[in-house]
Amino acid sequence: MLDIVFSHSYFYKFDLKQWKNKTPYPPLGTIYAASYLRESGYKIGLYDTNLLNDPLGIKPYLELHRPKLFVLYDDGFNYLTKMCLTTMREAAFKMIKIAKDLGCTVVVCSSDSTDHYKKYLDAGGDFVIQGEGEITLKELVDTIEKGGDTVNIQGIVYKKGDEIIANPKRAVLRDLDELPLPAWDLVDIDSYRNVWESGGNEFTLNLVTTRGCPYKCNWCAKPIYGNRYNSHSPKYVTKHIEYLKMNFNVSRFWMCDDIFGLKPNWVQQFNTELKKENLKISYYIQSRVDLLLKGNTIDALYESGLEEVWVGAESGSQAILDAMDKGTTVEQIYKATQLLKEKGVRVAFFIQFGYLGETKEDIAKTIRMIKELVPDNLGISVSYPLPGTKFYDKVKDDLKLKANWTDSDDLAMMFKGTFNSKYYKKLHRYVHKEYRKSQAIYLFKELFRKPYKISLSKLRSIMLYIYYAPSAYLSRFQLLHIQYNSN
Repeated sequence: MLDIVFSHSYFYKFDLKQWKNKTPYPPLGTIYAASYLRESGYKIGLYDTNLLNDPLGIKPYLELHRPKLFVLYDDGFNYLTKMCLTTMREAAFKMIKIAKDLGCTVVVCSSDSTDHYKKYLDAGGDFVIQGEGEITLKELVDTIEKGGDTVNIQGIVYKKGDEIIANPKRAVLRDLDELPLPAWDLVDIDSYRNVWESGGNEFTLNLVTTRGCPYKCNWCAKPIYGNRYNSHSPKYVTKHIEYLKMNFNVSRFWMCDDIFGLKPNWVQQFNTELKKENLKISYYIQSRVDLLLKGNTIDALYESGLEEVWVGAESGSQAILDAMDKGTTVEQIYKATQLLKEKGVRVAFFIQFGYLGETKEDIAKTIRMIKELVPDNLGISVSYPLPGTKFYDKVKDDLKLKANWTDSDDLAMMFKGTFNSKYYKKLHRYVHKEYRKSQAIYLFKELFRKPYKISLSKLRSIMLYIYYAPSAYLSRFQLLHIQYNSN
């Protein structure tokens, strides 16, 4: 019999685009919380839904282990969970009902439940934890175990009769090194490895070095960690990497921080710690172009094993970046990309179309930037209104029929923008084709400059120009047709 069963509500198979990638990551936030409670003496189990097909499978697991508490604790480090995919919320509600029917006290901690706690309480949750969860969860579980009153516990929301009580939020944890390493032993690592290898990908695990983000892009929600920024020490992260290498034979990592290495000299110290322990790894990160340009940051990242960096380029129009309160410039995007490429570090862009006030000229500038810089990868989205953001407040009156995507490939415009959903979906395909065309031309030139660096995959990309050139021309014609008819 277990004291607590942890689970979460993300199912990769419900999001066909993500499942097709064959690159699933374990629920890092969930196993951090599980480890923290286990260290306090509780018997813990994990029901990991990531690779499963159906939330109803939780029932036999709970019947077998009969826990007192069921904790639905989503992985807040995985940005996909912040999008609150409709199907994932429905899965959460089904799991909550099953747990309640079996007599469990149900606690929920997630971005979506922080924003929509009433929905989760109405679905049967006993407590919703708002914000960072570990400390609050331990205090809540200790209080329940002792039969105490939860009235003074910071960071929880619950019902008292028909009234919803929202206690004051708890301050975030400053010293992240107080946390034990995540409970990786509860995860079936081989099942993840098998999926990665079935897609021909090098197995990669996720870890995090920070919590929070101090920047204030007005479309970005931070329901869990807020605008504060706290960091593990380079020594703690190195110890974490050493544990994962020794126990699971993995040397490639996704550093899933919102922004990696923001603290001054952190990256340089991390590089030193890795060398001290003779740890050779490769990894990829998310960062900002202005941060990358500080001091010798790019050199230190490269030396420590950086393989790829995803930057929030968002737009090639300075007017749109300023409207977003992004705090970066188009010039910085160009400079950082060029410096990273000179080091042999792959550069990938997050691009966002459809922001309020976007014009045809803004779109053209973004396409031109992509074609000129030719990033190594591209993620294109349309502006997505997340609760708690200034952007959401600007468009919330339009969110009547649809407030969430069903999956990450939905790309529906949920507010009245310059163009409609049909246009932006066609734009998404057109830009990808133009990007592939530019990539083929770039690699063709590389073939003559550095023939020894051309791989079979790059040769294939060059040959695909034959497909993408006419296809892009056709997509552009269709795009203009949609644009003309929408005016």
